[in-house]
Amino acid sequence: MPSRSESQQIIGEAPAFLEMLEHVSRAATLSKPVLVVGERGTGKELIASRLHFLSDRWEQRVVKVNCAALTETILESELFGHEAGAFTGAAKTHIGHFERADGGTLILDELATIPLRTQEKILRAIEYGEVQRVGGSETLQVDVRIVGSTNADLQSLTAEGRFRKDLLDRLAFDVITVPPLRERVEDILPLANAFAIHMASELKWSYFPGFSPRASSALLRNHWPGNVRELKNTIERSVYRAKDPEKPISRIALDPFDSPFRMADNESARPQLPAQRKKPLLPTDLHQRLVDTETELLQAALEKSRFNQRLAADLLGLSYHQFRGKLRKFKLSSKP
Repeated sequence: MPSRSESQQIIGEAPAFLEMLEHVSRAATLSKPVLVVGERGTGKELIASRLHFLSDRWEQRVVKVNCAALTETILESELFGHEAGAFTGAAKTHIGHFERADGGTLILDELATIPLRTQEKILRAIEYGEVQRVGGSETLQVDVRIVGSTNADLQSLTAEGRFRKDLLDRLAFDVITVPPLRERVEDILPLANAFAIHMASELKWSYFPGFSPRASSALLRNHWPGNVRELKNTIERSVYRAKDPEKPISRIALDPFDSPFRMADNESARPQLPAQRKKPLLPTDLHQRLVDTETELLQAALEKSRFNQRLAADLLGLSYHQFRGKLRKFKLSSKP
């Protein structure tokens, strides 16, 4: 039986993330269906599990199904079970996930990929707590809480007729949106350190020496389209490639394909014309232009870090004291 500790592998202190966790805590107390949505790699599966382990059902079974990995026929059989002889190869009765999760939670990952016919059967299971095995006539009663997760726009799919509106209405009793990593800049370095320490342990290092200021700055400046999953892969790759386990990580391996011998497709292999740089307007006041540029960068770093000065300094590759000195020099406010 899973324990509550499985739901604790979550790191984050950014305001948007903490607000989301509070939302999860409130929703967990109910037995209503919940949708967990967000970009790929944001950790939706961890949030779905947290909903179970914070609920009154935490001692019961939690069953997770990746709906995208199964064909329509197999998915229906896996969810609802089948009787012996229901189809070719069905030699014995198979207990479905709804029955296995009775009293607990059923997590449907990649929810948007479920075929319409199967969606109809799921709707009946939610509304009446009734399921029928494939090839069977007996109606079985189940008490299952449904948690769905997806990175798809279900409302758009509903408008296109690719997802049942009545099912979406039932599933969306509440919707928890997991914020992307770029909106959690405060969490990037704590997450990176946690992943790095785990990888260092896997490599049998005696300790993790940390990241250099330049490496930390590179982590904070990256956009992370793959979110936490991409960050984890990047950190593990960077630690694994480090040549000296006793020196701080100085190079972040953002692109695993990066190589001077990298293969290029026909388009990128064509000779590239030099980019036309926009010429500055002259005459100009060079000192004032430099002041304006530096001020703009300082202000942008403050805003991205939500006025966390240490993070803002890291974003610009400065020490905390250098950053503070520049704020005083240009008389910039350190508060929003």
